[in-house]
Amino acid sequence: MKKIIALAMAGLMAASALAGCGGSKTDTDWDYIKNKGEMVIGITYFEPMNYKDDNGELTGFETEFAQAVCDELGVKAKFQEINWDSKEVELNTKTIDCIWNGMTINDERKEAMNITNAYMQNKQVMVCKKDNVSKFSTKEGVKGASVVAEAGSAGEEVAQGDDFFKKARYIAADSQAKALLEVKAGTSDIALIDYVMSIGTLRSGSDYGDLSVVEAQSFSPEEYGVAFRKDSNTTDKVNEAMQKVADSGKLGEIAEKYNLSDLVLLKKAS
Repeated sequence: MKKIIALAMAGLMAASALAGCGGSKTDTDWDYIKNKGEMVIGITYFEPMNYKDDNGELTGFETEFAQAVCDELGVKAKFQEINWDSKEVELNTKTIDCIWNGMTINDERKEAMNITNAYMQNKQVMVCKKDNVSKFSTKEGVKGASVVAEAGSAGEEVAQGDDFFKKARYIAADSQAKALLEVKAGTSDIALIDYVMSIGTLRSGSDYGDLSVVEAQSFSPEEYGVAFRKDSNTTDKVNEAMQKVADSGKLGEIAEKYNLSDLVLLKKAS
């Protein structure tokens, strides 16, 4: 009997040790993040959302917004660059805790992940050399043109699925920034990127002064949300924290700083 009791006690001690190291199986996703004391946020670099300033420091609308929300939640915001095409794999394997990087909400993503309330509106726009703006304003004009977009992005969906580009040649890039560089270098004719990126990147005095948005056309009106693992209870907590940041006026200040005020959907509660 003593031997049986001793074995039982040993088993209980082992189970307790495992629980202490890895957490209880009944822990929620929020428990997992809170116990770490940090939220690992998956991003790619593009202005004005997440980018490096002249001092090499990470900044941008999404960066500051995420930091403000994490302050409300009492955890540290930790940013980690990801391959956008592999974002869901990184989320589900817990390499990251969320995707917070101008992510378009759509039905497929809502099936695969938990997504917050929409906080910003956006659309896809064409960017090309200024001399070609008039030419690429029509479907006939883009015939035979090379169109580049980030793999796995809303821009790629437009390039491959919109009839406007049916006779164009599509090329995938691993980021929106590289898509713009392709056009600047002349290796591609048109980049399909987020409208919000064009605001930050094509500003006066930037390195892309020879590029312009084709104002005559825009595609895929959309909204941004933050994605968490499927059935994560962190989503509701982030929704509440985002609204608090909006109510405090902080979100409005951040949006104004990056010239995005007209696109923000979260407003102060009346």
